[in-house]
Amino acid sequence: MTGGLRISAALALPIGLLLTVTVAAHHSAAAAYDETKRVEAQGTVTKILVRNPHSWVFLESADDKGQKIEWQIEMGGAPSMAWAKDAMPIGTVVKVVGHPSRAPGTHGITGAAFAKTDGTPLGPRGTR
Repeated sequence: MTGGLRISAALALPIGLLLTVTVAAHHSAAAAYDETKRVEAQGTVTKILVRNPHSWVFLESADDKGQKIEWQIEMGGAPSMAWAKDAMPIGTVVKVVGHPSRAPGTHGITGAAFAKTDGTPLGPRGTR
């Protein structure tokens, strides 16, 4: 048993360091998104990318002048997005509420909650 214990102890340090670096590498959304404001959008789902560390939902809509807008909604990692592809198939029209991007002229959202056009919540957050 002592040999196995030495191997476990030898692996503990590198694994611990890896976990520390991974946690430290995660960042706040406050630099890219204004968490003091909320924005609402409605559009057609054009693409869903479920991946780590962040997933993305893309919506297409039009502005007041009829110009096409692509909304880019930054979401959580793959485990928290398992619901998205079933609940929001490509072509579905949805409403989204979240925090807007700080970058001028962009249409990014984070901290998003989704709903059907009739207001029925979609996903674990629904609309808040």
